[in-house]
Amino acid sequence: MFDIGWSELLLIGVVALIVVGPKDLPGMFRTLGRFTAKARAMGREFQRAMDDAAKETGVKETADELKAMTSKKNLGLDALDKAAAKFEKWDPSKSSSAPKGPATQALADKRAAEAAERKAKLAGAPEPKAASPEPAAKPAPKKAPATKTAAKTPAKSAPAKKTAPAKPSAAAKPKPRAKKGEA
Repeated sequence: MFDIGWSELLLIGVVALIVVGPKDLPGMFRTLGRFTAKARAMGREFQRAMDDAAKETGVKETADELKAMTSKKNLGLDALDKAAAKFEKWDPSKSSSAPKGPATQALADKRAAEAAERKAKLAGAPEPKAASPEPAAKPAPKKAPATKTAAKTPAKSAPAKKTAPAKPSAAAKPKPRAKKGEA
């Protein structure tokens, strides 16, 4: 009702203390409390009288009947709400009992493949090959055309394995060289 905060109440109290004085301040607050209590009691009494009058005239029952007649269920709007909620959650890639046409099936396959790629990327696994409805013929391996430069350059062969040299026999041992200055 009234939007009075603590700071406003403090300001009112300080002003009342200055204007009324410390001697009469408790009596003033007591009188103010009695006045607010009487106002609340009158408000409650008025509300009760209005409720009793509404019950006697049958306004409450009429209001309840009117609410019941205009409810969503009686007007068929609850079925509309359910259908709208179901449509919002509909996903064509999910299987249904009705047969799918070729365009819907292609869309469903495409979305399933995209979902599989996303999962593979998140998992860090290599991307799976997309499954196609028709088996595709494997293309023949392409051969590089023969060029003149290929004929000029010799073909590289695999490097030969290095083997340890055979140990020479004692008879075939070479003589040690003489160092300079030695004879």
